[in-house]
Amino acid sequence: MRVLTVNVGSSSVKLRALDEHDAILVDRELRGDDAGTGGAGLDAALDDLPPVDAVAHRIVHGGRAFRTPVVVDDRTLERLGELVDLAPLHNGPALAALERVRERRSGPPHVACFDTAFHAGMPEAAAAIALPREWVRRFGLRRYGFHGLSHAYVARRTSELVGRPLGRLRIVSCHLGAGASLAAVAGGRSVDTTMGFSTLDGLVMATRCGAVDPGALLWAQRQGAIGAEEAERALAHDAGLLALAGTEDMRVLLRRCDAGDARARHALEVYLHRLRALIASMAAAMGGLDALAFTGGVGERAAEVRLRACEGLRFLGLELDETANSEVDGQDALLGGRDPGPRVLVLAAREDLEMAREVRGLLSGARP
Repeated sequence: MRVLTVNVGSSSVKLRALDEHDAILVDRELRGDDAGTGGAGLDAALDDLPPVDAVAHRIVHGGRAFRTPVVVDDRTLERLGELVDLAPLHNGPALAALERVRERRSGPPHVACFDTAFHAGMPEAAAAIALPREWVRRFGLRRYGFHGLSHAYVARRTSELVGRPLGRLRIVSCHLGAGASLAAVAGGRSVDTTMGFSTLDGLVMATRCGAVDPGALLWAQRQGAIGAEEAERALAHDAGLLALAGTEDMRVLLRRCDAGDARARHALEVYLHRLRALIASMAAAMGGLDALAFTGGVGERAAEVRLRACEGLRFLGLELDETANSEVDGQDALLGGRDPGPRVLVLAAREDLEMAREVRGLLSGARP
């Protein structure tokens, strides 16, 4: 089954066509004006793609309604529209792209694949939010978790590289990019994650705050008469590394650290402090650790982040080969550790492969 994957970000659209053996037939990324889901750039890209048997669409937030991939029909589109407010920066553009691609490629079935689905079976202790019961019931509050397609792929790929059954592994998956989250994957299942109800929780990110004391936000709102829209914009777009260092780009941040920039060094220390603490908490959720896997733009390319994260986690038995860590270049690789201790890996982010796997499983009648 040939599958076209459509991965919509806040400012980009990635299109990748895979053949029946998962070889990449076409790989396109649209940015800027071309990424507009109703624009000529998307239409032109779709016209250049080869015929496929199915189309997979990444949807960030499935809410309570969608816990598995689903074939898209008009009723599904209506239900997806009801979820846009849960993740407006992601679900809105993804839904617009889905409708456009479905219109332009009306022949094959279209399947929605959800980032939240991988975490839908988390234990209640990990999913619950300790807010008033009426709020929880009325607003559907729970910890949903995100980056599930990436975390699911990382878990399966880690099993392949370390040569151990997935069912016997405890993996901390580190998806580190502009958005970032960790997942505790035990026996192939997500048992905890760092993002919660929204994509703002957990790690310090490029422009997102990560975990923050709600009392600090309430205090700032009262003292500065800050409304909900201004607060939301600040937490999502003006916080994180951008707030700490004046740049959201980890590459720039690391260069500035090397040049002795005190503000950049402070930002990196804050980033690493949160990263190490939450890796340890994910390991605690599983009662131990067999593998630590880095993926995403920062996870794959920032050797210093991997090195310093592992240096602060030696009490978990982590060992990193500094030479291997510094020399890895875009390839999946083992970077350290030996049995029976935990292994350290770096993996290319391949959400497209997980989406294709889910689509084939759903359309063939097998469990994805």
